Amino acid sequence: MKTIKILGTGCPNCKRAEAVVKNVVEELQSDDKIVKVEDIQDIMAYNILSTPAIVIDEKVVIKGRVPSKDEMRELLKENCCSDTDSSCCEPAESKNDSSCGGDENSNTSCC
Repeated sequence: MKTIKILGTGCPNCKRAEAVVKNVVEELQSDDKIVKVEDIQDIMAYNILSTPAIVIDEKVVIKGRVPSKDEMRELLKENCCSDTDSSCCEPAESKNDSSCGGDENSNTSCC
């Protein structure tokens, strides 16, 4: 499970970025945790000068713009099947059997 933070004080672009993230996480049927960070001191701790910004597992991946759905989907897939996070590699229908490891025809939530 990834932690996705949306950094922004509540401007229209920040709200759009949050909507994109939520939409993609729902599409992927992921259990990723979404956190909205609105406190300016907390945002500044990430060395962000313009919002919105997206942080995935404490790594800033987007600064000062709203990501597209396709871009957000790719960012969430980047670490799929990694040693630290294989949660997105489980089948979307039944999260009991892991399909990591190569069956191209399997229906997974993001790989």
